[in-house]
Amino acid sequence: MPIDGAANETNPQGETSTALAAAVAAPSRTPANVARDRYRHPAETLAWFGVKPSDTVVEIWPGGGWYSEILAPYSAAGGGKLTVVGPWPNGVNSVRKLEQANPAAFATINYAAFPAADGAPKVPDGSADVVLTFRNVHNWRFGGVDAAQANFNAMFAMLKPGGTLGVVEHRLPEDMASALEEKSGYMKKSSVIAFARAAGFDFAGESDINANLRDTHDYPDGVWTLPPTYQLKDVDRAKYAAIGESDRMTLKFRKPR
Repeated sequence: MPIDGAANETNPQGETSTALAAAVAAPSRTPANVARDRYRHPAETLAWFGVKPSDTVVEIWPGGGWYSEILAPYSAAGGGKLTVVGPWPNGVNSVRKLEQANPAAFATINYAAFPAADGAPKVPDGSADVVLTFRNVHNWRFGGVDAAQANFNAMFAMLKPGGTLGVVEHRLPEDMASALEEKSGYMKKSSVIAFARAAGFDFAGESDINANLRDTHDYPDGVWTLPPTYQLKDVDRAKYAAIGESDRMTLKFRKPR
């Protein structure tokens, strides 16, 4: 397992590497986001998930739009379609602002509610080639096991048969207390796989692209102790900066045909 998560898998979609490189290098990206590429490995991660520029992609709960800034021009250049979904309507506002600043880069973007909401746009069942969620499962787990399971069920419904679910999540070692999932921001791989399998997914593999062996997973304010949040402000900041961003699992699932 590489300390900084260097990819150890070959790219199964080699023909997309040039398009991915162009999207990662897009001038529309926020400089502060670009600075985090060394921790988040966007080109390697999207290539390992097998995301093609022609795909219909759904990004779940985009946060500040870190991945949206890459996926939007990638889809726009390749004839694909990107739908960003979140709690309606405020959960997609950050990406709307990015679109307003760079409309050409977001030319093919759409928005929908997740979870589904009455009167709000919805991702049609069986319409997506790929569904991606980055560091969100712990948020759903905070809402309870049932809430997390409901979201995995909804992602399963969105996908076409044979479609891919890509999950990146802060990793809690299996030998640590499961109760930490309720407050630390870390999740066990076994828990994520269990949610996915209960929804109907097949487990298709994992990568160490986003691993970080320096992460000890046991901080006073959970994962938010580490960069980029630095929840403790200046307390031991140099120590946490040296650790870097969290140890993350990168899991791939398939909807059976």
